Amino acid sequence: MEPVEIAKDIYCLSAIDWNIRDFHGYSTYQGSTYNAYLILDEKVTLIDTVKAEFAEDLLAAVSQLVDPRSIDIVISNHTEMDHTGGLPRIMHRIGEKKPLYCSKMGYKNLSRHFSQEWNYQPVENGGQLNLGKRTLTFLETRMLHWPDSMFSYCPEEKILFCSDAFGQHYASLERFDDQVGESIMPHAKKYFANILMPYSPLVLKLVDKVTELGLALDMLCPDHGIIWRQDPSRIINAYVEWSTQKPKRKAVVVYDTMWHSTEKMAEVIAEALARQGVEVTPMHLRTCHRSDVVTEVLDAGALLVGSPTLNNGIFPTVADFLTYLKGLKPLNKIGAAFGSYGWSGEAVKIVGKQLEEMKINVIDAGVRVQYVPGESEFKACTELAAKIAAALPKP
Repeated sequence: MEPVEIAKDIYCLSAIDWNIRDFHGYSTYQGSTYNAYLILDEKVTLIDTVKAEFAEDLLAAVSQLVDPRSIDIVISNHTEMDHTGGLPRIMHRIGEKKPLYCSKMGYKNLSRHFSQEWNYQPVENGGQLNLGKRTLTFLETRMLHWPDSMFSYCPEEKILFCSDAFGQHYASLERFDDQVGESIMPHAKKYFANILMPYSPLVLKLVDKVTELGLALDMLCPDHGIIWRQDPSRIINAYVEWSTQKPKRKAVVVYDTMWHSTEKMAEVIAEALARQGVEVTPMHLRTCHRSDVVTEVLDAGALLVGSPTLNNGIFPTVADFLTYLKGLKPLNKIGAAFGSYGWSGEAVKIVGKQLEEMKINVIDAGVRVQYVPGESEFKACTELAAKIAAALPKP
């Protein structure tokens, strides 16, 4: 872990987790980073820490700049253990009585995570902390994405230390957006879709609040992934767009299959949608990870879910996906179900009901096929696609 100076006497200390491949059911096929930030001022300040297994790496990085015992202040923007797991080791090394600043909810949550009697300093929304040449202003950001979350803003440097917002699960030796380029945006979109989508209305309120406060922003420093310094407004504008969940003329056809019948139906539906000028993404659930499907669903106007009937129910991978999606609370979608069966055929009805429970507008009862689809069944799939295409925004 090499310290990277992001502004005069302000350093990013990134623990690179090259090998993590799953984060709470989210596929992190390109790893992740856990970013802490060190400000060298009259009061040396550490903003956030790292996962427990990287605590010694963080201390070694700090030691390249200052003696860890010279740290005067620790700030916890977010209680989740990928940012606080290293706190016990850090606090033990720098001194248990050093002040630990956090939100009021952060104080409650940290004291439930850790038994140590640290010197907690709960802060008010809008509260300020003088470091010497610099100040920090604390902005409460409840439920983005935990109730304790807050941002720390340094007006002198125009830097927003933004916790889990604007991050990406992305392992890289590069630290900045201009070093990585366009390839970072799919990672940022996936991060938003799988972590922040349920809080879209709160994201919009936060952006309005930041605009109202007139905060000048030269740099956004998240706790995962790269730092936005070239054009911070780019990711802010992307968050606004993603938060509105404005439906595109786009459909995701997600399915699993036992003996290829449901798969054949998915292919016919996808091809028929494409002929209607719909951007369509077919996704087989044993080939595509649930978190990648959700990323495509984020800006889609339509979701079609296909499942064979298994033991009078839906296929396990489909059940897994629908459970995962339900918690993310997608907005502004139309949908329908389709699938094959042998003798009972409950899957289509069950899927349709679950889509309705997610407040997805189910515009068709769905297409059910016994055993193997033929010409008439494929015609029904094509008609379903036409109905979906007609209900989507016009090109």
